[in-house]
Amino acid sequence: MADPASRLLNLLSLLQTPREWAGAELAGRLRVSARTVRRDIDRLRELGYPVQAARGPDGGYRLVAGTAMPPLLLDDEEAVAIAVGLRTAAAQPVDGIGEASARALAKLEQVLPSRLRRRVAALGTATLPLTTPGGAAVDPACLAVLAAAAAGGERVRFTYRPAGRAGGTGGDAHGGARRHTEPHRIVAAGRRWYLIAYDLDRGDWRTFRADRVSEPRPTGQRATPRDVPGGDAAAFLRDSLYSLAPAYRAEVTLHLPAGDAAARLGIDPGAVRALDGGHCLLTTHADTLEWLAARLLMLGCDLHVHGPPELRDHLTALAARAARAAAP
Repeated sequence: MADPASRLLNLLSLLQTPREWAGAELAGRLRVSARTVRRDIDRLRELGYPVQAARGPDGGYRLVAGTAMPPLLLDDEEAVAIAVGLRTAAAQPVDGIGEASARALAKLEQVLPSRLRRRVAALGTATLPLTTPGGAAVDPACLAVLAAAAAGGERVRFTYRPAGRAGGTGGDAHGGARRHTEPHRIVAAGRRWYLIAYDLDRGDWRTFRADRVSEPRPTGQRATPRDVPGGDAAAFLRDSLYSLAPAYRAEVTLHLPAGDAAARLGIDPGAVRALDGGHCLLTTHADTLEWLAARLLMLGCDLHVHGPPELRDHLTALAARAARAAAP
C-alpha cells in the first residue's frame, strides 16, 4: 500500500475491531513489512491512539481505552446503525443522554456521505416509535440543531407554535411566530423536551416546548454569555412549569405507618408526619386533581382528606362512578 495516509487509516480501522492483531497478520493485510507496521503503530500513538503491544514472537497489537476519545473510523453499516440509534435516543427522553445524543447526531450527520445520509433519512421516515399517551413527538433533526446551538453558543431563529394552535392555513405553515433566541440548555421533563433560551426580541428568558419548535436556523452570530436565573436550567424549568399550571396543596391523613406511606409513595420519609403507630399526615402538591386522587387511591389504605375541597369533590365523583360501574 503506497499511500502512507491511506495505510494509516486502514491500520486504524483494523485496530478498532475488538480483538488483538498479530504483527504478521497486520503486515499481510496492509501488504507492507512488519517494520512498516511498527512505524505506523508509533505514528498512531503520537496522534493519541492508545495502541498496546503484546509480548511474544508475533508482537500482537490492540487498541485499548485511553484518557481521551480519539476520532473513530466507521464503515457504512456502522455509521448508519449509530445514526439510527442516536435518532431513537433523541426522539425519546432518556435520563442522562438526551442532549448528548442530539449533539452527537448533529456531528455525525454533518460528515455522513450523501448516500448514507439518504439511508438514515429513509429509515427515520419509515419507522415510528411507540409512545405513551401524553408523549410529545419531537423532530430529532430539530432537536439536534437546538442542541448544537446551545453547545456552540450560537443564536437561532425558529418558528414557535403556541399551545392549542394547529398548523396555519396561510402565512406560516406551522401557525406560529418567528423567535430569535440564544439557546442555553435542553431539558427533558417527563415525556417532553424543553428548550431554555434567552428571547432576544422580548429581552428575557423563556421556556419553549421542543415539539412546538420548527424550522430552526442558526444565524452564525455568537450568543452573549448569560447565566440562567438561579443558575440551574432544570430548576428554572420546574419553576416555569409550576407557575403556569394550577398547583393543588393537599393534606391527607393516611391509615398507614409513616414509614410504609413514604415507601409506597416513593418519597422522603420526612415528607410524612407520624401521628401515631398506624396513622400519618401527608402534605403533598400536584398539578392536577386526577393525578392526586389516583396517587392517593393507589395506596390501598383508608384516608381522610382535610383539603383542598376540590379534591374531596373529585373523590366523591369518583366514588359515585365506581359504584355505578359495580352495580349489577
